[in-house]
Amino acid sequence: MGILQQIIFAILAIGSFYFVSKKVKEIYQNIMMGQKETITSDNAFRLKKTLLVAFGQQKMFKRPIAALLHLVIYVSFVITQIELLEIIIDGFLGTHRILYFSLLKGNFLGDLYTFVVSSIEILSLLTFFVTIAFLWRRNMLKLPRFTKSELLGWPRKDANLILIFEIMLIFFIFCMNTGDKALQLIDPEKHHETGNFVLSTLLAPSLATLPEMFVHFIERLGWWGHIIMVFVFLNYLPYSKHLHVVLAFPNVYFSRPEPAGHITNMAHIQKEVASMFNPDAVQEETNEETPMIFGAKDVHELSWKSLLEAYTCTECGRCTAMCPANLTGKKLSPRKIMMDTRDRMEDLAKGRREHGPDFKDNKLLLGDYITKEELRACTTCNACVEECPVNISPLGIIVELRRNLIMEQSDSPNEWNNMFSNLENNQAPWQFSPQDRLNWVSELNG
Repeated sequence: MGILQQIIFAILAIGSFYFVSKKVKEIYQNIMMGQKETITSDNAFRLKKTLLVAFGQQKMFKRPIAALLHLVIYVSFVITQIELLEIIIDGFLGTHRILYFSLLKGNFLGDLYTFVVSSIEILSLLTFFVTIAFLWRRNMLKLPRFTKSELLGWPRKDANLILIFEIMLIFFIFCMNTGDKALQLIDPEKHHETGNFVLSTLLAPSLATLPEMFVHFIERLGWWGHIIMVFVFLNYLPYSKHLHVVLAFPNVYFSRPEPAGHITNMAHIQKEVASMFNPDAVQEETNEETPMIFGAKDVHELSWKSLLEAYTCTECGRCTAMCPANLTGKKLSPRKIMMDTRDRMEDLAKGRREHGPDFKDNKLLLGDYITKEELRACTTCNACVEECPVNISPLGIIVELRRNLIMEQSDSPNEWNNMFSNLENNQAPWQFSPQDRLNWVSELNG
């Protein structure tokens, strides 16, 4: 590789890492606009969850076929990073297959290198077929969870675009490896052996019949095409639902330790209720400069964990597919709740960057993005939380928005108001005095 190519590579690499780091910083700041939330789990719990759910994809295997297809892409993505690391080092230093020639050739590690790259080729071929299968499932088979209204427009294009990126990456990998092997067959003295990789070794003889200059062009096309696609993907990732390939790990690591379905009490409300039961209890004095908020009406009033979950959402739709409210035709879609939260976060953050921290667009997450009808349809059954493969809780956001709707805006249906009144006066949802609660026993005895 000439010095000019090294310079071009360095400019592309540095520019790519600069722009992606800038966007990553924005995303971090967006998440941190949320309220404080203390995750009380210990490191043993967090590591176990991360290993099982994030690395092991435990919850994916509730649907074995889809899980196996996804596993092929996941393993291929992880192992390919080894060859990608070598390409990056070669790009900066102007070398060729530096790991093989400088470190591994002629010993056991050289054989291991050949095995790893051969595995990458096999997995890449499998990934090609899996990617075609995913494109078919989304666009031809049209599974119900992939045809919901929230996926119309950009979300559907985003999902397809990533799959097309994967096909292009696979194409360039085989151009690079097969072209490299073909050049070794054409002129072994000029192009030294870099390992006999399974698939490229099979394909190389047919390519070796072509002129050396053309074969060299194919090899360089593969090398540059692959690394440019990596840089494109790297900068596209923060704008895509596929950001979950990175954020799934911290999101699962910070999983809440409470049992499924647990709804956290508001501390100040809990203290107030406790004082009603024990008027003699000493109340702590608080000097709160800001007014007390019940629930949340916009993203900055949600916790940072809920905002992290919004960015982590894979838009797979498993939550919506299992939601009983959605299945019965109601407007609630847990996936849409997460997508709307992320969209509102991005819109608000953009306005603050352009117009300052006091920016107001007269919009709120509650009402302008997520409607009352959606919130009231939720039964808090926890099906969405149970189904999510990366431990996201749409229920947490729904509960906070609903709390604000009821406790701050006094906006709830009459049926709910009757229930609230009964709970307050009768300690039960029904309009019966507590003294009459056991009257049914006398009927049995009579």
